[in-house]
Amino acid sequence: MKQRRVTFSDIATAAGVSRATVSLVLHGSPLIAAETRARVEQQLQTQGYVYNRAAADLRRRRSSSVAMVINDLSNPFFAEFAAGVDEALGATGYVTLLGSTGESVERQQKVLTSLMEHDPAGIILSPAEGSDSRRLLSVIGAHTPTLVFNRELPHAQKIVPHWDFLALDNRHGARLATKHLLQLGHRRIAFFGGHADSSSCSERRKGYREALAAAGIVAEPQWLVESAPTRLEAATQTSALFIRDPVPTAAVCYNDAVALGLMLGLAARGRRPGYDFAVTGFDNIPEADVSMPPLTTVATDPRACGRRAAECVLARIHDSDVPVTRMITPVQLVVRASTCPPLRPSGRKPRAEPIEP
Repeated sequence: MKQRRVTFSDIATAAGVSRATVSLVLHGSPLIAAETRARVEQQLQTQGYVYNRAAADLRRRRSSSVAMVINDLSNPFFAEFAAGVDEALGATGYVTLLGSTGESVERQQKVLTSLMEHDPAGIILSPAEGSDSRRLLSVIGAHTPTLVFNRELPHAQKIVPHWDFLALDNRHGARLATKHLLQLGHRRIAFFGGHADSSSCSERRKGYREALAAAGIVAEPQWLVESAPTRLEAATQTSALFIRDPVPTAAVCYNDAVALGLMLGLAARGRRPGYDFAVTGFDNIPEADVSMPPLTTVATDPRACGRRAAECVLARIHDSDVPVTRMITPVQLVVRASTCPPLRPSGRKPRAEPIEP
């Protein structure tokens, strides 16, 4: 009787790890902890697994590059994410082909078309706002391992169910930031920046509304201010917060770039962030810790996200049967000096409620 061939699943089950981890061990990835590597290697030896490099090379089409397309490379968050991707790919012998779309869906199509001419082994895509799953599929094709980062594509589950997905815990992060402001005593809290039809912004708005609802508060329409997720646009839109009463005393910002722009806009109006207006960001870019005042924000570790995205794509490149993954990266609130209790009419600050862990 012919003996059944040992598979990735057999090794993964016996070692108590994922198939992706087994693949990375086989390819010498430094991303795997020594103890985990030893456990997998023991099962490979015990079960007599034979690695078929020829089949793997055929699946890879012998390409040694992975394309990464970013929607806004000027944002330090995405620069850190890209650095994490490149770090992980380089450690396993791959080179990174980088493209930036500047939030333009038309440029995105052109960039992807150009990159696909280099026949990359895989794609990591942070889609531009307004991206269409069918248009993307028409360029990338059905067989190139692809991971979508940060934004959910419309109808992705039907059109590209074989693409992996990695996102931040956007809803929970915004809920943490809003709850923090509520505990400081704020009751008029805005959500500032981003576009409502973007999936990441939509999720953050949901978390914001959930925290307000738990405190018995309904957001006033004028507290929801849209802007491009950039510092300049946020600074320009600051006046929108003060058009109609009741004006907010604090703002949960879509990201750190928006928060830093809002603080500039507030200063131009004679307001003092961290004293008479509280501001939170999202991402914890390096500048957040050294801004004036230092920015309270939701930490996401974009470099680690980049490494995780690369790990997922590499696993699928090496084994196309790896199960499709949907990963949500945890976040945490980092409290700094940009948040404060609201001023009383006397100009004095009330005592803040204790912040729960």
